[in-house]
Amino acid sequence: MSYELREHTADVAVEATADSLGDVFAAVAEGMAAAMTEETPDAGSRFTFEERAENREALLFDYLDRLIYERDVRNVLPVDHDAAVREEDGEWVVEASARGVPLSEVHARDLKAVTYSEMDLSKRSPTDDETRGWHAYVVFDV
Repeated sequence: MSYELREHTADVAVEATADSLGDVFAAVAEGMAAAMTEETPDAGSRFTFEERAENREALLFDYLDRLIYERDVRNVLPVDHDAAVREEDGEWVVEASARGVPLSEVHARDLKAVTYSEMDLSKRSPTDDETRGWHAYVVFDV
């Protein structure tokens, strides 16, 4: 599982790859956290949540949006992400957890929102020359 921050006009983008769909969700979330701060202390406790959506892209959007909500409402920076994604009864579900570092203990830059702009969530076939597995590209408003 890996991610890279990408320049994107006035915004920031995260490009991630992983072997599983859940791991690529978590990698994008780690990239989102890295876009907000360079260092995270070991403080904070884990929290869990579940999101549901009609398709994988909407689920990724809702998952990341939930992490921004947790930051804004609970005053924590979500880090150390774990996510498992499955299809259930015609909808997509992510069961996730993260460690919430109190914002008072970290210098965090503002990241306003996740966007659908240029979003890509795709499975790479074994014939691709690039990384196999899952690929995600997400742009965030800053």
